[in-house]
Amino acid sequence: MYQALYRKWRPLTFADVIGQQHITDTLRAQLTAGRLSHAYLFTGTRGTGKTTCAKILARAVNCEHPHDGDPCGECPACLGILDGSVLDVVEIDAASNNGVDNIRDILEETRYTPTAVKRRVYIIDEVHMLSIGAFNALLKTLEEPPPHVLFILATTEIHKVPQTILSRCQRFDFRRIDPRDIAKRLSEVAGAEGISITDGAAQLIARLADGAMRDALSMLDRASGGGPVDEAAVADSLGILGADDAVGLMESLKAGDASDAVRLIGEYYRAGRDLAGVYDQLLGLIRDMLLTIAAKSDVSALLSPAYSAETVRRLCEGTVPATLIAWSHIIQESLTRQRTASNRRIEAELCAVRLCSLRGDDYDDLTGRVSALEEKVKRGVPVQAVQTAAPAGDDRPPPPGDEDAPPPPGDDDAPAWVDEERPAMAQKPKPKEPAFAEWVGWPQFLEALKEKVSIAVYMNLKVSGKATLTDSALVIVCDDDVTRQLAKSARQPIDETAAAVVGRPIKVKFRLAEEQAEDNSALDEIVARAHELDIEVTEF
Repeated sequence: MYQALYRKWRPLTFADVIGQQHITDTLRAQLTAGRLSHAYLFTGTRGTGKTTCAKILARAVNCEHPHDGDPCGECPACLGILDGSVLDVVEIDAASNNGVDNIRDILEETRYTPTAVKRRVYIIDEVHMLSIGAFNALLKTLEEPPPHVLFILATTEIHKVPQTILSRCQRFDFRRIDPRDIAKRLSEVAGAEGISITDGAAQLIARLADGAMRDALSMLDRASGGGPVDEAAVADSLGILGADDAVGLMESLKAGDASDAVRLIGEYYRAGRDLAGVYDQLLGLIRDMLLTIAAKSDVSALLSPAYSAETVRRLCEGTVPATLIAWSHIIQESLTRQRTASNRRIEAELCAVRLCSLRGDDYDDLTGRVSALEEKVKRGVPVQAVQTAAPAGDDRPPPPGDEDAPPPPGDDDAPAWVDEERPAMAQKPKPKEPAFAEWVGWPQFLEALKEKVSIAVYMNLKVSGKATLTDSALVIVCDDDVTRQLAKSARQPIDETAAAVVGRPIKVKFRLAEEQAEDNSALDEIVARAHELDIEVTEF
């Protein structure tokens, strides 16, 4: 009968345990010196070797011929514990044996000396699942057990274990195994099993295992069913994004190509890949890019093994940390919505569109938006202003003289819908908006201002600004508040440039495009007249 790789290759000695040398060295030293504790508590994430070390320790304390603290694996005690014929070593799953009666049965057995080995060993896995009553029943025996009894407790959720239990045990914290150690072990196992595996595939599995050796061996087991194991085979068998695919999606996001990004998302969806996992892997790539950009030293050792340092550095070109942080926020928000979304594909595609078209409020602050804009300008990426669609209807220019005048009665060229809609329009009259006459000197003004202000002010005004000139003021209309605030911060050079282009001193005002233009002609005339008469006027 076929045996799963993680069971077949379970370590049999402390020397075989991967990534937990700080624990195995201590246990071997205690065994060699004969200074074992009566109770141990192993804690850590799944697949890091807690139960494995507990079983090795159970054999080591009963081994007839130990070697430097490791069990020999050949004596009757070691062989009997391995095949389960020795009943003095008991492994209990606390998830299904968590009541007071289960613990009382254990305590009843501790009275008797072992029959086949030197010490009776109880391995209680997932001990945090015990009830409060079961914990209380265990306390006294755990504090002062008989000399022939050893307790080994294991848990993944140490915060659920009462302090009274923690204080009675020697605690060992198991770390997540380093991806490089996992990849090395996978290559060794694959070689022994006759499985052909590439270094890239081993590194990809190691990253996906998240520090768990058992999970890594299970993934290798799944990926090896169809022949040689490479990155494509791992991605297909596990339903995840390959390293090259993640790089391709990132390149689409950098280029702002929403159609290509949505196309890739569709391909991943049809291939059966988990779209939440796709974005989770994209977050990992963003993390590597942030490290590469922000670090002042070599961070190759800190990068995910799935991507080469050269690939990450290439992706970082033309990208600023503010953009990467904005992307991470959008992805995390989308992952939260995908858990409850009725159509996860649509949510994933909308996330791709948002990533390709960042808005000002997607950045954490104004500095982030400015740095992203400056990087685009430096790289020569064209920035186009968003053109608002013209209202449906007659696109002919209005007659000269009165631009806002309605079409004359009986005009045969008037659109047909005018007469049909007049009753409705009469019932709900719309406020009349003053016509906006763009200042013809605006391009000249921008060119003269270019050398006097920062590139951020200049580009925001060029992309998101326009102006109209009246007798009393130059009104700069901004599409968003960020552009208006940047313009206000450079008021002095703007005032000087406006006066030079207009040919006389003139007041400069700033307002948003959605704000209703105020008709201040009468007020401006009064103010101008007051200045002619040397009357001091305070304006707010």
